[in-house]
Amino acid sequence: MAGEGRHEVGIDGKHESSPEADTRSIRPCTGHPARPSRDGNPEHRFVTSAQRTPLVLVGAICVLIVLALIALGSGRYPIGPAEMASVIWKRLSGVGEAGTADAVVWQIRMPRVAVAALVGAALAAAGTAYQHLFRNPLVAPDTLGVSSGAALGAVLGIFFGAGFLVIDGAAFIGGLAAVGVVVLIASRLTAHDPLVTLILTGVVVASLLGAAISLLKYLADPYNQLPAITFWLMGSFASASTRDFATLLPAVVASLFVLIALAWRINLLALPEDEARALGVQTGYLRTTVIVAATLATGASVAVSGIIGWVGLVVPHMARLLVGPEFSRLLPAATIFGAIFLLAIDTIARSLAPIEVPPGILTAIVGTPVFIVLLARARRIY
Repeated sequence: MAGEGRHEVGIDGKHESSPEADTRSIRPCTGHPARPSRDGNPEHRFVTSAQRTPLVLVGAICVLIVLALIALGSGRYPIGPAEMASVIWKRLSGVGEAGTADAVVWQIRMPRVAVAALVGAALAAAGTAYQHLFRNPLVAPDTLGVSSGAALGAVLGIFFGAGFLVIDGAAFIGGLAAVGVVVLIASRLTAHDPLVTLILTGVVVASLLGAAISLLKYLADPYNQLPAITFWLMGSFASASTRDFATLLPAVVASLFVLIALAWRINLLALPEDEARALGVQTGYLRTTVIVAATLATGASVAVSGIIGWVGLVVPHMARLLVGPEFSRLLPAATIFGAIFLLAIDTIARSLAPIEVPPGILTAIVGTPVFIVLLARARRIY
C-alpha cells in the first residue's frame, strides 16, 4: 500500500522515494543526510559535537581539579590524601596551627600548580586561535616569532646581568615586538596571500632572532651566564611564585575575553577571504585583533615559564576531536585541556627523577607520538 510504505512505484515500474522518506533521512537544520547508527537505524543517531560539549567541559574541569590535588601532594615531600584534606581544612576554617605541609602546599606548590595550569591554558588558547586564523593545523603560538622574540629579550637581560623582574619584562616586550615586526613587514608585502605572507615572514624573523640568540650564547660567560640562558630556554616552573601568577593572570584573562567575545566572527575566518568579507566581516581588523590577543597570552606565558613547545600545537587537535571545529566550543575545551596537559607534564617532570626534568623536553617526548596518532585518527576538518 502506498500510504504505509516508504516507496511508491513509478510509471516505469521502478521504486521511487516518497517526500516523507526523503525528509526522514535529512539532518535537522543542516540539509545533510542523517548519519546512521551502528545498528543501521537512521532514527538512532550519534550524539553530535554540540550535544557532547557540555559533558566534555564538565568532565575536563573535574579532571583538572583532581589533577591539581594530585600535583599538590606530589614531589620530594609527599602529602597523602588525609593530610591534604587537613591542610585544606585548616586554610578554609582558620582552625589549627600551620605546619610543614601547609607551607609546602600553599607557599611552594600552589603557585607552581596555578602558573603551570594557566600557562597551559594560555598556550592552548593561542594555538587554537592561530590554527583557526590561518586555516592551518600545523600552526603553533610561536609561528609569528613571539617565542623567539621573548627568548631574545630574556637572553639579553641575562647577558647584561639584569634581575628577574627585568628579564621577565624584557621577554614579554621582546615577544610583542617580534610579532609587531612580522605584522609590519607582512603588511608591506601585498603581492601574495596575506596569511601565507604572515606565516613566511614569521618563519624568517624567528630564524633571524634565533641567530641573535646563538650569538649571545657564544659570547656569554660559560660559567655563569650560559647555564642560566640554557636553563631559561628549556622552560621551567621551578621558580614560579605568586607574583608570576598575579602578573600572568590579567594578560590571559584579557586575551580569552577578546577571543570568546569574537568567537562567532572568528568562525568566519575559516572561510575564504572574499566570502568572509561578503558576510560583513572586516577581515583585516579582525585578524589583527586575534593576533594581538593570542600574542599577549603567549608572550606573557613565555616570559614567566620560558619556551615550552607542543602545547599550542597538540592540544587544539585533541579538543577538536571531541567538540568539533566550531570556535565557540573549541576554545573553552582547548583551554581546559591545555591546563590539564601542562599541569600533568609538570607534575611528572618534578616526580620522575631525583633531578627535575625541564617540561619542554617532556612536552616534546609526549607531544610527538600523540600528534602522530591524532593525525592518523582525525578526519579532515579544515
